[in-house]
Amino acid sequence: MKVLVSGASGFIGRELTTQLLADGHDVRVLVRRQPRAENEINWAPSAGILDSGLIDSVDAVVNLSGAPLGRLPWTAGYRKEILDSRLQTTKALAEAMTMASKPPAVFLSASAVGIYGDRPGERLTEQSRRGEGFLADVVEAWEAAAQIRPAKTRLVTFRTGLVLGNGGSMAPILTLTRLGLGSRFGTGGDIWPWISLYDEAAAIRHLLTSKLSGPVNLVGPTPATSDRITSYLAERLHRWYSFVAPTRLLETVLRDAAHDLLLSSQNVIPEKLLADGFEFRHRTAEEAIDALLSRPNARA
Repeated sequence: MKVLVSGASGFIGRELTTQLLADGHDVRVLVRRQPRAENEINWAPSAGILDSGLIDSVDAVVNLSGAPLGRLPWTAGYRKEILDSRLQTTKALAEAMTMASKPPAVFLSASAVGIYGDRPGERLTEQSRRGEGFLADVVEAWEAAAQIRPAKTRLVTFRTGLVLGNGGSMAPILTLTRLGLGSRFGTGGDIWPWISLYDEAAAIRHLLTSKLSGPVNLVGPTPATSDRITSYLAERLHRWYSFVAPTRLLETVLRDAAHDLLLSSQNVIPEKLLADGFEFRHRTAEEAIDALLSRPNARA
């Protein structure tokens, strides 16, 4: 397939591009700088500038663009950037599809499990109602922007959890742990909806040729608490794990990000992926962390 990717320079985008090329796909990437390779195309999503003729030549579009959630703290200005960066890119892509003479067969647009909010004790599937909070508001608007695409284009909004890789929301946790400052967050009993970096990209590849549409949860098949993830990371890095970051301290320092990233409990189930036959390479958080630390750029 000819696949157009936005956000290809991010850590999920780099992994996805590697896997797509390994599968033999023709990958073209959107960049906001001067192109340096034949497969790079310049665009300006904030101005809504994207040649609809480019869309005519591709079979699928994968949208991964958006300001990273792991950049802290979330000031008022950065909260606006988190929202605007997602809406601008998604609208630019979807609107270009509506103007194309031959729209792509599939539009895979990133989303997040943040739409479910803090839901301790609940089993959350794609059919669950939206929750409360800043990220829930962002995701609702983000997914709505993707709906602008032509009706004949199959749309999947893939709701990603915490990607256990060397980047994204995991980056500050990795940094602190390497410094010997690995901590339990709050009670440590909150369920974190995680997925390995490999499986995140593999699931997106699966969705390219699947018949699934609408929201799809991209999370691992085995639930894990935050303490299980952070303590195992410290163990594998041979670092101390003797600190506790109290809930009140996290709320004071990180504000909204404390609950949206660290203190929410979300037992999110990849119901659609499992029913569609997707097979996870890493079925537990421990396997995902082992895979993360086996990469050359992620050594202790």
